[in-house]
Amino acid sequence: MPSEFSLTYLNTIQSRDVKWLWYPYIPYGKITIVQGDPGDGKTTFILSLIAGLTHAGNLPCSKEKLFCKSIYQNTEDDLADTIKPRLERHGADCSQVCFIDKPEQLLLDDNCLETAILESQAKLLVLDPLQSFIGENVDMNRANSIRPRLSKLKLIAEKTGCAVVIIGHLNKKAGGKVDYRGLGSIDIQAAARSVLLIGKHTDYPGFRFVVQQKNNLAPLSKTLGFTLDNGVVKWLGTFPILAEDLVIGETRKKSKERIAVKIIANLLLRGAKPSEQIFKRCADEGISERTVNNAKKKLNIRAFRKENAWYWEFIPYTSLEK
Repeated sequence: MPSEFSLTYLNTIQSRDVKWLWYPYIPYGKITIVQGDPGDGKTTFILSLIAGLTHAGNLPCSKEKLFCKSIYQNTEDDLADTIKPRLERHGADCSQVCFIDKPEQLLLDDNCLETAILESQAKLLVLDPLQSFIGENVDMNRANSIRPRLSKLKLIAEKTGCAVVIIGHLNKKAGGKVDYRGLGSIDIQAAARSVLLIGKHTDYPGFRFVVQQKNNLAPLSKTLGFTLDNGVVKWLGTFPILAEDLVIGETRKKSKERIAVKIIANLLLRGAKPSEQIFKRCADEGISERTVNNAKKKLNIRAFRKENAWYWEFIPYTSLEK
């Protein structure tokens, strides 16, 4: 018996622009993946974003102020002694953040996700980590096993217009393409429109970085750097670092300019420094003033005069343009 179907022609579809929770990192109505090694700051990163959204704060590298509710599902950390205190340290209004309290395991394709989004009017749903929402009988390494649940989650995101963020760990494979470092089938990353990699870099001790590994809807973003100050995210601007650099732990191209970037960033990690000190430190490495000034531009550094001397410091993220 033939199956029933209908044909829809594209001339009947109304074109529309992609809308963004945080351009160009997290789109509305789509799946975004945030991944990295344990302890590199994935959860703290996403909680800092949620906190900003509770009181219309600026998101990094954006001048827009956005207020919205969020649903945050975390199965690894305690809500009372870990999640809520982290949100409070970031100044969150916790009345704007909720979670789905369900006796059974919450899954990627659970119908209650759509119901909870509509009831709370949340514009951001975070599932942290991915493995906890797969289900006992689903092999995340098999595409035909994981794809149906991701497809249902994709439909929930599209129907509600909610930005869906999945947090995931990296696997332990060394070498090869960074696209294959995510846990599970490559179909998991294929289902996402944006993939963000959070990680550390041996050239920049004390820093964490957000690298956009994939973007199907806009140009790839610049890499953002941040530190954790007593558990609070402090944004430091943009850095010339690629996803591959984080995975291998070092910058492949050791140009003079990249060396200058490393020196400047590490000198300014704890605050402003005299530009004379920076030029001297770079000169000791055989780096010209012209190269140092080019490196300064890549780091979004600003200069200011104090007591007859010029100082450099990172531009606060709220002043950074898109």
